[in-house]
Amino acid sequence: MIVAFSLSPSGGDAVDADGGMSAAVAAAVAVVRESGLPHQTTAMFTYLEGEWDEVMAVVKRATDAVAAQAPRVGLVLKADIRPGHTDELAGKVARVDRLLD
Repeated sequence: MIVAFSLSPSGGDAVDADGGMSAAVAAAVAVVRESGLPHQTTAMFTYLEGEWDEVMAVVKRATDAVAAQAPRVGLVLKADIRPGHTDELAGKVARVDRLLD
């Protein structure tokens, strides 16, 4: 499965001086990177690929990392559940690129 998720901290120490939330987001991304699962971080979402239980465990740990800095956390999550398929973070993009070439 692939999940695209975004965490939004609210309040507390999570808000940077310029109104951003980079420090809290960095804490979540560190959890994702340490997981060893295939991942990709963009300006709006982090993508994570793996089996259901391992992916959801990482999302929970990332949420907890943000919650350590903010009294409230919003989570947006979208999942592509396709049993038997792996390496789809790259595979989906490669298929589209082939059509565009």
